Amino acid sequence: MDMIKKIEMLKKMIEESGRIVFLGGAGVSCESGIPDFRSSNGIFEAIRKYGYPPEELLSHTFFVRKTETFFQYYKELLLSPDAKPNRAHLALAELEARGKLTAVITQNIDGLHQMAGSKKVYELHGSIHRNYCMKCHRFFDAEYVGAAKGIPYCPCGGIIKPDVVLYEEQLDHECLNGALTHVMRADMMIVGGTSLQVYPAAGLIDYYRGDRLVLINKSATPYDSRADLVINESIGTVLGDAVGIE
Repeated sequence: MDMIKKIEMLKKMIEESGRIVFLGGAGVSCESGIPDFRSSNGIFEAIRKYGYPPEELLSHTFFVRKTETFFQYYKELLLSPDAKPNRAHLALAELEARGKLTAVITQNIDGLHQMAGSKKVYELHGSIHRNYCMKCHRFFDAEYVGAAKGIPYCPCGGIIKPDVVLYEEQLDHECLNGALTHVMRADMMIVGGTSLQVYPAAGLIDYYRGDRLVLINKSATPYDSRADLVINESIGTVLGDAVGIE
């Protein structure tokens, strides 16, 4: 089936659905210019400059023991203040506005879905836009953290920690359960921009019981054989064309 026919099939599925859930990964944000730290470029850059792989740099242990180096890496590669939503983000916000999409479930921490206009967003791995003092629990935005020299400190003297899920940390149970509930109630599930190799996020597909599972990813995933439609193309192009976003 060629690409035009696949997008027409996707349009038809959307038209016939009323409870769509979207599960997305780093590939969605990459089209907004945000680097994927799991890509070869991101990993090589981290090892070359910092001497540690990203999985270690972004671990809870590293944050506690080498806080200053953590924030150097975090500010350089994870804070992207100039990033803007792309066609995928805008298409999902439009589907929600039409009453078609009930929730966006994302592994990304950049807040671009909300910037595009999405209201119901489950951020499984947290957000760079929420930062808390570990001592007094005062809230700080991403701009405050980005502007701080070295380690960001609260006026009370406490270290400010980004509300992102680091390696060795558990996902927020309320967020995960909310996402799971939407998946179980969905009559269509669109998965995009993710290799589906990071758990428990990837395991959410196992709870979907409908017959409209769509996978949009530039490369193959372990779940392709279970999908009703697989499109190996840019997610911004596919969703933008299917929903009618310029």
